[in-house]
Parts: sequence; structure tokens; C-alpha cells
Amino acid sequence: MSYLIRDAADADLAGILPIYNDAVQNSTAIWNETLVDLANRRTWLTDRNAAGFPVLVAVDEEGNVLGYSSYGPWRNFDGFRHTVEHSVYVRGDQQGKGLGKALLRALIQRACQANLHVIVAAIERENAASIALHERLGFVITGQMPQVGRKFDRWLDLTFMQLNLEQLVGQLPNSV
Repeated sequence: MSYLIRDAADADLAGILPIYNDAVQNSTAIWNETLVDLANRRTWLTDRNAAGFPVLVAVDEEGNVLGYSSYGPWRNFDGFRHTVEHSVYVRGDQQGKGLGKALLRALIQRACQANLHVIVAAIERENAASIALHERLGFVITGQMPQVGRKFDRWLDLTFMQLNLEQLVGQLPNSV
């Protein structure tokens, strides 16, 4: 499969929107229950860009969005400015083809270039595929928080994982 990973543009929002809403509607990857509209995603992209945070898309030869990734503040206090939390979402029909790994690698590279210290993942405990992906890229589990969220009429457990980016000096994500 041929694809390109690049910075997202406003024109990509029409492809990002259904991926986001699918995750809201059908998964525990996003702990929101309300579908969003294009204006919401436009505000999100504008806010990320204004803060200097990347939003990356994987697109096919025709420019169709296959997946996206981004990071933003982990906590909004000065002391946490060197730590970010990320997200990666792949269109349902493209999952299992390596796009998530490629998007996460590109995001890690951006975080390294931004001289960030730690990138955090917050993953629902039963999402074994996401946890395994993060482990393959060097993330370690740093905490488990039982029953801190609720969706689909059940309590959800949160797994925290993190990657210390300074350990990657000289071996950016393609070496991980």
C-alpha cells in the first residue's frame, strides 16, 4: 500500500471527521459519546496549529485520509510543558496494515524535533492491539487506573504508557 504522511490541512478535515466519529460511536479509543461536526474538527486543528502541535495525516495517492495522529498538552501546567499526550486513529478499513505504527513513528519524530522529554499514551486497558503497538515502539506501562471512565454502559480502565524521548537520541523512530 502506498501512502504519504504529512501535516494535515483544512481540506483533510472531511476525511478526519468520519474517522473521529467512528471511534466515538464504535470504540473505547475515545471516551466521548457525542459525535462532532466539521466546525468542531476545524477548531481542533486551528487550536493545535496555533499551539505549535502537529496534526499528521496518512493519505493515499488520491489524497484520501487513511488515518491521523496528533499530540497536545498532557496537563496545562508549566511544569508539564515538556510532556505531551498523543492520539493515533486509523480508518477502519485500513487498520492492521501498519499505518498506526507509521503515524506514531512520525509523531515521535516530531516530538523529538520539538525537544520534548516524554510522550504519554492513555489507552483503554482492553485495547491490546494499541498497547502492543506502543510496547513495540518502546513505550512502557507506567500506571493502571481502574474504572475511571464510562462508555457503552460499562466502566473503563485506563492504562498509562510513556516513552522517554531522550533515550531515542541517535535512533529516531525508524530504529525503534
